[in-house]
Amino acid sequence: MPSSTITELLRSSALKLQESDSPRLDVEILLARTLGCDRAAIYTRGAETLPDGIRGQFDQHLQQRLGGEPVAYITGEREFWSLALKVNNGILIPRPDTECLVAAALAHIPVRESLRIADLGTGSGAIALAIASERPRCHIVATDIDAATLATAEHNRDRHDLDNVELIASDWFTNLGGYVFHVIISNPPYIPDADPHLDQGDVRFEPRLALAGGADGLDMIRTIIDGAPDHLCPGGYLFLEHGFDQGDTVKALLRQRGFSSIECFDDLAGHHRGTGAQWQP
Repeated sequence: MPSSTITELLRSSALKLQESDSPRLDVEILLARTLGCDRAAIYTRGAETLPDGIRGQFDQHLQQRLGGEPVAYITGEREFWSLALKVNNGILIPRPDTECLVAAALAHIPVRESLRIADLGTGSGAIALAIASERPRCHIVATDIDAATLATAEHNRDRHDLDNVELIASDWFTNLGGYVFHVIISNPPYIPDADPHLDQGDVRFEPRLALAGGADGLDMIRTIIDGAPDHLCPGGYLFLEHGFDQGDTVKALLRQRGFSSIECFDDLAGHHRGTGAQWQP
């Protein structure tokens, strides 16, 4: 039987991945990675067939995806805010919805001001690096509890020459001492420990430490809300990503701690995905 052309391979492979939310996109990314080109270039080569070695690599990647492994872990990379970021299975995969958190924070960070900003639980560095790329005059402190995770964030920082990002090993505020910020931003773990989604789909491959947030999912959010006032300038802002059904509870926690100007913002599907608030002692 003659080998499939690239066009035929894309079609047949996407049909195998129907359990994925984005089968065609998954196949395009995997094939582009195998060929060492961008996705657009695939379509200029549609009539070509793959050499056996390249086809074998692609088939291996496809089998990994059929087994449920996230595309980002197979390729070792994920794009966030137009930045290509190194990721691995010890790091939470950056989501497009988290770009909404970045956008909400940027709306309160004037372009020409030199503010101090913290990204707590930075993971791949996605949030910190996105803000650093948009606000080069600002100094961003990015923290994480895991040394290997910080090493990946450092790789991503250096890859994009964003030297206005400082990386610190810290369990939330533990090692931030006298640091005071104009803006604190975080995408902490917020899924309840018993939520069945932790054992489904791509999520089951991701580190539980970066996902599960206690019995109701809010343990880390409570810790951040409680500690943030000690590290915020008067008039400073706190921005938190959370579950689509946690907005009212998060707003109540912020009010109880003394925050004001509390506003929710939506994710790409129109669900409440985060909350921002101002600290006015």
